[in-house]
Amino acid sequence: MLAQALALAAWLGLAPAASAQLQPLQQATAPLTQGVSRAVDPLLDRTTASLDRALSQARQLQQRQLLRRHRDVLDTDSYDNLVVRGQVLALAPTAEGLARARAAGFTDQAPRRLESLGLEIVPLRAPAGQSTRQAIQTLRKLDPAGSYDYDHLYSGSGGLTTGSVGSGTSGTAASGSPWRVGLIDSGVDAAHPALRGAQLQRWGCDGQLHPDVHGTAVASLLVGDGRQAQPGVQLFAADVYCGAPTGGNALGVAQGLAWLAQQQVRVVNLSLVGPDNAVLKRAVAAAIARGMVLVAAVGNDGPAAAPLFPSAYPQVIGVTAVDPRDRVLPEAGRGEQVDLAAVGAQLQAATPGGKFQRVRGTSFAAPRVAALAAQLLAAQPNADADALLGALAAQARDLGKPGPDPVYGRGLVPGLEDERAATSSGGMEEARSQVRSAP
Repeated sequence: MLAQALALAAWLGLAPAASAQLQPLQQATAPLTQGVSRAVDPLLDRTTASLDRALSQARQLQQRQLLRRHRDVLDTDSYDNLVVRGQVLALAPTAEGLARARAAGFTDQAPRRLESLGLEIVPLRAPAGQSTRQAIQTLRKLDPAGSYDYDHLYSGSGGLTTGSVGSGTSGTAASGSPWRVGLIDSGVDAAHPALRGAQLQRWGCDGQLHPDVHGTAVASLLVGDGRQAQPGVQLFAADVYCGAPTGGNALGVAQGLAWLAQQQVRVVNLSLVGPDNAVLKRAVAAAIARGMVLVAAVGNDGPAAAPLFPSAYPQVIGVTAVDPRDRVLPEAGRGEQVDLAAVGAQLQAATPGGKFQRVRGTSFAAPRVAALAAQLLAAQPNADADALLGALAAQARDLGKPGPDPVYGRGLVPGLEDERAATSSGGMEEARSQVRSAP
């Protein structure tokens, strides 16, 4: 019904552009079309509203299911976002603040000194019988000048679609010189044929390997086309999930960023979403201040959803997804956080065990932008995030309303075929020159 209604609405929208010969017919049928329009418009409004509600509730439903299975280690904040149960993150606490916390029954763990980001984080465990919400309130009352927040969880912003596409490496690798790029996600299957030829360094999980569907798929799109890697690409992959129900927490993401900063990785892909968080916000700001370029998926909670983080933080390049016909995915987030668009549907990507699967979501559009940014940065190492965004926007094809808009941002970045054509014709060099000349 939605497809029929949209088709009819599109036909009605074309009526004013018809030729003069059709005007008498339009006048004769005006009462009919107006009646149909009055009937269709409310239907479209109701259907769109229902779709928005369903999309915005999908991730929340997934989180509720996870909470039911792991109530011993998971809890929620006052907005029902998932958090690590009983854990509070203190950002650069004072000795007096820690003393007050201990006196109130809190146990402080070993400080996490993220020297590459200039941050110190102390995890605090709440006293027995105290909920995580109560723990936050208690600490903020004890130390009003301090910074205390939940250890929020962040989830991937995309998934597999039905139907495997088999195995093999018949894809065509991305063009251009090898690039250097970072990934904060779940575990990567380093033995997958789609990553053969890439240079992979991993971090996290105390050295234990936890190859995962999401991380492997995103990695394959960061180093190539999802089926074959560009030889020589260096991928620095931080596993912040480790197969644990508390994986993807704010502390882990911050530590992953710190490791990438230590490795002097300039471009980082974050295909994960969640709420605003004091620790994550400071870590992102510190990374950007040190010249790192962060590319993040805007999420799949629907066009009516509130902005998700880290894509909504200032200077993070937020990426939405379109289908192969350049139509924005209905589940993609919208708003000022959308900077660029890339194809994020009907993509083939690697999954653990040497297999391939079709993937869909903004998670899988973001690595396309990150890979392009890494290539451009290789041409001009001193370019900052603003300069890179400008160069990427110069390559992008404007979609939707003229100029930047909340649906497509500054436009659709080139696909692999477009990039090869641009490279052969000097188009990529023109974009690189814009990076070199950027202030």
